Amino acid sequence: MKQRPAANDKRPVRWRTFLKDVLICSLGAYGGPEAHYGVFTDQMVIKKKYLTEEELVELIALTGILPGPSSTQTIVAIGHKIGGPRLALLTMLVWALPVLFLMTLLSFLSQLMAGLNLSQEGLRFIGPMAVGFIVVAAFRIGRKVVTGPMTIALFLAGAVTTYFVRTPWIYPLVLVTGGIVSVLAAREQKLWNQVRIHPPWRYLAVFAVFAVGSLVLTLVWDNRIVHVFESFYRYGYLVIGGGQVVVPLMYSELVEVNRYLTNQEFLTGFGLVQGLPGPMFSFSAYAGGMAARGGSALFQVAGAAAGGIAIFQPGLLLIFFVYPLWESLKQIRGIKVSLKGITAVAGGLIAVAAIILMQKSGFTLENIIVTLATVLLLLTRKIPAPLIVAAAIAAGFVV
Repeated sequence: MKQRPAANDKRPVRWRTFLKDVLICSLGAYGGPEAHYGVFTDQMVIKKKYLTEEELVELIALTGILPGPSSTQTIVAIGHKIGGPRLALLTMLVWALPVLFLMTLLSFLSQLMAGLNLSQEGLRFIGPMAVGFIVVAAFRIGRKVVTGPMTIALFLAGAVTTYFVRTPWIYPLVLVTGGIVSVLAAREQKLWNQVRIHPPWRYLAVFAVFAVGSLVLTLVWDNRIVHVFESFYRYGYLVIGGGQVVVPLMYSELVEVNRYLTNQEFLTGFGLVQGLPGPMFSFSAYAGGMAARGGSALFQVAGAAAGGIAIFQPGLLLIFFVYPLWESLKQIRGIKVSLKGITAVAGGLIAVAAIILMQKSGFTLENIIVTLATVLLLLTRKIPAPLIVAAAIAAGFVV
């Protein structure tokens, strides 16, 4: 395989060795982007020195600005830094394929349980447990993004607006509004300073072709797989902030609008993905497979593949477009300023998602106990996420 020098020395980096390290990161990355960054720091910075800690922080800032799965885009950008676009693509496959495969299999869970005459009541605690994960995510993100009166207002505005307005278009609207408000409130000069760039337009062109083409195709062809692809591709380019942020948008469209999944099925899938390593956007393979039920097993696998590919593709194309420009773009003050408002609104979306999903699960005593227990276990950081998921499943069948 090709070799490139590591960041801190001039020794060549074998692609095979780098991809093994990516797999190690994938198999050890539990708990969402914040936890993933800890794994990247340990494996990519401290142990292998593929880049410095300062460079990793810069990449995290870059992917925080972009739509799409932030931790996935970060590790893909590291691959791009080491070996260019081809290694970046291989990095994406090694990072995401293991958990996408597992989530595709789990999309057949309800049919499997019916065939074995097992009641899905045994999975009833996964929903409240998933709410606990979202509560903790909202707490941790809120603690970071709420830094003053403006961010508090944007946090609350995002939460209140998306609680009362449950249509898919509201989410990108409030996120963009948050960014605009942040820029206007800054009242700084030269926010949009000019920089010299040479964009690789081909990636942006492909991004636009899929965005427009999939939308047009849904209007002229009533095919479930096409609709699944368009929906998940749209999630991929409209959501900034990673897996937890996409949950309210997916829930609104897949459960409340199109009724592809029931509330319990959605929460079961989201709960199960918490116990698996890798990117949380892999939930799309489960949701896509569930949305394509009713036909053959192959049709359901096609739905899972459409969901999994579509949700990652925009973020991948955007990082291919933006990363080569990063050294210039990070000099634009307005981009960094707008991120403050966007992340504050995103925190509000996550907080209200926990409330809505808890309402759907039901405020029963056992559900509240499971949610609170999950929150406490996660905050102690002593119990790994897979063990919490396994305990919730076991409790559902035992109690």
